[in-house]
Amino acid sequence: MEQKTPLYARHIAAGGKMVSFAGWLLPVQYSGIIAEHMAVRTGCGLFDVSHMGELVLQGADALSNLNRLLTNDFTGMEVGQARYSPMCSGGGGVVDDLIVCKLSEHQYFIVVNAANKNKDRDWMAGRLTGSCTLEDRSDAYAQLALQGPRAENILRKLTEDIPKRYYSAVPEGKVAGVSCMVSRTGYTGEDGFELYCAAADAPGLWDALMEAGRGEGLIPCGLGARDTLRLEAGMPLYGHELSDAVNPYEAGLGMFVKPDKPDFIGKEALEHARPVSRCRVGLEVTGRGIAREGCPVYHGERQVGTVTSGTHCPWLGKAVAMALLEAEYRQPGSPVIVEVRGRQIEASVVPLPFYKRS
Repeated sequence: MEQKTPLYARHIAAGGKMVSFAGWLLPVQYSGIIAEHMAVRTGCGLFDVSHMGELVLQGADALSNLNRLLTNDFTGMEVGQARYSPMCSGGGGVVDDLIVCKLSEHQYFIVVNAANKNKDRDWMAGRLTGSCTLEDRSDAYAQLALQGPRAENILRKLTEDIPKRYYSAVPEGKVAGVSCMVSRTGYTGEDGFELYCAAADAPGLWDALMEAGRGEGLIPCGLGARDTLRLEAGMPLYGHELSDAVNPYEAGLGMFVKPDKPDFIGKEALEHARPVSRCRVGLEVTGRGIAREGCPVYHGERQVGTVTSGTHCPWLGKAVAMALLEAEYRQPGSPVIVEVRGRQIEASVVPLPFYKRS
């Protein structure tokens, strides 16, 4: 049976079309995917992402464990600083990608993908050493994401606890009188904030944000717009661009691998993973049609890759996709053919991201 977030009643009241996703009942849309997508680009959107997993790693050896489990380097982080990182298997494939926020000197807050929460928790817990514990606090938290160019204006009506920098957080803030952690990361290509609060406080916080957003273009948004926005922004998604069969270099995440730090899981395999033979690229569809996940990509008669995500992006006004292609064809301008249900559709390799806010 699917789980319901603490905001389920708010979604039903707002006319949300509910679907099953990663074991949860979540709204795929309210007013429509296009309208919600455009609202985030021009005003603001409010998302319920309470299905995401939250883990807390703490203890005297928390940092050393974090550096051994993840490919990024967390040495020297300030309290309130956040960092993104892949987590790799011994073979170098991506177990998941996650965000880590430093709460205190020996305590770290880890946000993991909903579908991978139990896998990630068990993977990490089974590899801890020294004085360190990992606690799954997912059920205690709700997470609301406020995204768009008007997000800061809206949030300022309710709090002074605004993270000043991208990838930072206020670990102990208050928004509309509700205790929560306020982070500034985002997944849409826009400025945005994530509010982590006690599950019981989520409906009141949702209402306060919606009220503060009157006149600011704020509307509730579902999973559909979240996916088109992240694709337009060139953000990889686990199970699409990332998997245990894809290493960070192939996924274009090499900047988050720190080979000079002490040993970490997957380091040896990744030392032999370059130069890559395939890589994640952007595709712009120049023919008629939409490139969908799983569609083969050809250069001439030869298959050179596979589409990992694709759709028509409302803000761009065109169909785009991401694909894993043989590295020989990664140069922008390289012409390719995507086969969609037996039809051949022309496309061209383009730089990522497709959209970047000005």
